Amino acid sequence: MKAVIIGGGISGTVTAMALQRAGIEASVHEAYPSGGEDAGAFLTIMHNGMDALRAIGAEAPVIDNSFGAAGLELVTPDGRTVERRSFDIDGLAGPRTMTRASLYRVLQEEVISRGISFDRGKRLVSATPGVARFEDGSVVEGDILIGADGLRSVVRTIIDPDCPPPRSTGLDVVYGYTTDTSIPQAPSLYRMIQSLHAFFGYTSTPDGATYWFARLPTAEGVRSGLSPAEWRSAAFAAFDGEPLPAAEIIRSTGDEVFGGHAYDVPSTPVWFTESMVLVGDAAHAASPAAGQGASMALEDSVVLAQCLRDLTDAPTAFAAYERLRRARVEELVAGSAAVSSGTTSDRDRNWLYRHHIEWDAKITG
Repeated sequence: MKAVIIGGGISGTVTAMALQRAGIEASVHEAYPSGGEDAGAFLTIMHNGMDALRAIGAEAPVIDNSFGAAGLELVTPDGRTVERRSFDIDGLAGPRTMTRASLYRVLQEEVISRGISFDRGKRLVSATPGVARFEDGSVVEGDILIGADGLRSVVRTIIDPDCPPPRSTGLDVVYGYTTDTSIPQAPSLYRMIQSLHAFFGYTSTPDGATYWFARLPTAEGVRSGLSPAEWRSAAFAAFDGEPLPAAEIIRSTGDEVFGGHAYDVPSTPVWFTESMVLVGDAAHAASPAAGQGASMALEDSVVLAQCLRDLTDAPTAFAAYERLRRARVEELVAGSAAVSSGTTSDRDRNWLYRHHIEWDAKITG
């Protein structure tokens, strides 16, 4: 069997490595010449995401290019710390934070080092069973096509032309980085601040740099095409005048600011055909509130490879994969959306973090 993977981001690269470990040939085809449309953001791979990487022996490059956190603090609009949580859960290895660009880079380098074909500048325009056609006129043939092409998945629309589009979360998300060590630091933890008008979180690296994000409630399209300085100003305005460090941290930041509107994909009716299947954000995308998008994509990748390894044909494997994954990911997407809207708290995430993949476990149909 040969798998053609569309998308060279998180789920595409890890799916390729997992398939190789399962004895299945795969090639990866990435639309962007380098990086990706959201490569300026940063993310955290939680316990369950790191567990998925360990299942295929791919955790080391991520650990080497990221930093850890021991827990988080929740801060109220008046500046009081009202809750502290530890990330030390049943002895599980804790989360790792890094820029999305760095994660793309290390995973792509790992794919190439393992001898897996990886092509850039390959934007999919159409696909039929066994054949993928790209914008540059090239064609690739394979037995199965795996859509790992993210939120705006082309493969999703090929599988189901009537699939619902991504849904606005009602949030703009701004990410920033500052090396100013005079601002309040949050070493080895995430400090989460619910202000009167928006939500702010930050953490500090071992060398004193600070990574921060702001979630700003707004309708889709209100802010578009903004420069880094304009995104910084929008974030600053949401917190200016409050007794919190958010405005101070934003003010200390230069042009390393990236913003955009956030979307989710709460449910994709059709995940697969006889020869095509979706993984990661192409199948289900969550709002950033739960911090689980990357980790869920990593779980998908490994479970899909296990199903293709153990079951007799692709349609049977795809059906087992959907059965194992759909309920979990849709519960996460719904929960993350509720946290984003403020209709529920995010206190109990251990059901997410404790998820374990045993690579040698046999998958049955």
